[in-house]
Amino acid sequence: MYRFLLTPRWLAGAALTVAASVAMVFLGNWQMDRYQERKAVNERIDAADSTPAAPLTSVLAKPTAPGTLGARPGEDRAWTKVTVTGRYDATHEIQARGRTVNSKVGFEILTPLVLADGTAVLVDRGWVPSANGDAVSPPVAPPPPAGEVTVVGQIHLTESRPSAITQRDGRIDTRRIALPRLAEKLPYPVYGAYILHSEPAEGYSPIPINHEDAWQNGGYAVQWWTFAVMALLAYGWQARKEAQGDTPKKRLDRVEEADQRTAAQSARPAD
Repeated sequence: MYRFLLTPRWLAGAALTVAASVAMVFLGNWQMDRYQERKAVNERIDAADSTPAAPLTSVLAKPTAPGTLGARPGEDRAWTKVTVTGRYDATHEIQARGRTVNSKVGFEILTPLVLADGTAVLVDRGWVPSANGDAVSPPVAPPPPAGEVTVVGQIHLTESRPSAITQRDGRIDTRRIALPRLAEKLPYPVYGAYILHSEPAEGYSPIPINHEDAWQNGGYAVQWWTFAVMALLAYGWQARKEAQGDTPKKRLDRVEEADQRTAAQSARPAD
């Protein structure tokens, strides 16, 4: 009854269906991996208040050469709560312009924190408005504290799409916090990620941390797996129709036979 499945046409259809289903399963698995990654990121964000801070040097690889960036951490280190002690270097402070917090445009101020071993990590000390409340006036940014300080914050990965870097208002000025480009402007080895300060000083607003949309990836995973099952079911349904003789050609033949009978009856001479 199903011997037709061994014909070249049906064998090719089976191979194509299985290949498509396997590809969809792999795509679903990839989306599920993304769901797990984003879920872990959200858990690290939510756990920041209750999790003890880890030493920065235990989370990020130590940089080596002055003016260069250390090894960049993977996404599994993003938003990890860390602590580090050092001295701020206000002479190499960075202002990232055009940053929006609470629907207001201003600046993020990043100051290098120099550790005892001579390496440095950029600390995002928070958001400040511009002097005139616009996007071009210089920021109103209180200076960093002098002397040795201990910073607690969360790891932030470098931003992509680096922008031009200039000197403006006595600071290094940029639009994007692209660490590889910024490290070139600094006289010490720089860690491969920067820190969002958990408790900005007076005059600064904290930088909001947005959760990842993990459920979107979970939904895509279910969709791909569903498509894989549907492809196999569609092949089986089509094969069943073929086995039962319910094909477009057979249906057309039955219509033609009915037309022929009608024509034959019409052609009979009347009694």
